[in-house]
Amino acid sequence: MVDDQKQQMRERIQELKIKRKAIILAHNYQREEVQDVADRVGDSLELARWAARSEAEVIVLCGVHFMAENAKILNPTRTVLLPEAAAGCPMADMVDVEDLRQWKARYPQAKVVCYVNTSAAVKAECDICCTSSNALKVVESLDARQVLFVPDQHLGHWVSRKSTKEIILYPGYCVTHQKLNPEHIRSARAAHPDAPLVVHPECSAEVVDLADAVLSTSGMIRYVKESTSKTFLVGTEAGILHRMRLENPDKVFYSAANALLCPNMKKTHLKSVLLSLERNQYEITVPEEIRLRAVAALDRMLAVA
Repeated sequence: MVDDQKQQMRERIQELKIKRKAIILAHNYQREEVQDVADRVGDSLELARWAARSEAEVIVLCGVHFMAENAKILNPTRTVLLPEAAAGCPMADMVDVEDLRQWKARYPQAKVVCYVNTSAAVKAECDICCTSSNALKVVESLDARQVLFVPDQHLGHWVSRKSTKEIILYPGYCVTHQKLNPEHIRSARAAHPDAPLVVHPECSAEVVDLADAVLSTSGMIRYVKESTSKTFLVGTEAGILHRMRLENPDKVFYSAANALLCPNMKKTHLKSVLLSLERNQYEITVPEEIRLRAVAALDRMLAVA
């Protein structure tokens, strides 16, 4: 797409945003062109907080399906749009309600913590939600000794190393972070020996053990900004590099592996955002019975966070 066409799209998006009293929220992993038209760019916890506080009549959530569901759960009277209906999350799909109910039945004394990377129906079955930035704090806030952690086994394992609670892990994972392996790290370290390595806790324990810092995407943003280092290796989805470079023009960032691209996060284009506002596509709905139970888990998380 030529620059003139993109500029026309950006201008039309701004017109429609004003006309529809809309706000555009984008995840750190979105395409550069999408991040650049967003009012806010952040991680899952930040998106949830902004959605909860928003007074906009329309929320355009540039991310994946569960993120748009979160916005609708927290804002039932608002119109929530997901620009690409097919933008899902394989990790979220790894657990369904029936599986979770069977799992809970095996551990009746346990409290259930679910990562926000889950459907509304799964959240409705859980005691409290968490994100990668507050997972440890959420787990430690519970009065139960035993905690079921769903669905990300790697984030749950990372929390278990820091918690005194017994954490039982569901065998889910992020297919993108799963691609990052120790060989990638050794190769990246050899190429950039002075660069600190920061990775996401969705990475495997073998990768986490090689990192200088293990942080959520918002934590990574703060880390690189506050660090005196000038070069960094980043072990998470490559979309975050755009924001890092914009906010730190005097620093250099490298992806720890070329494979770290989430195809679902990359489904949303500038045109997707425009069409969502023009055609009201694709509107997210959550059945009220499920929403009421899911919002309790999200509200408990926000109260802890």
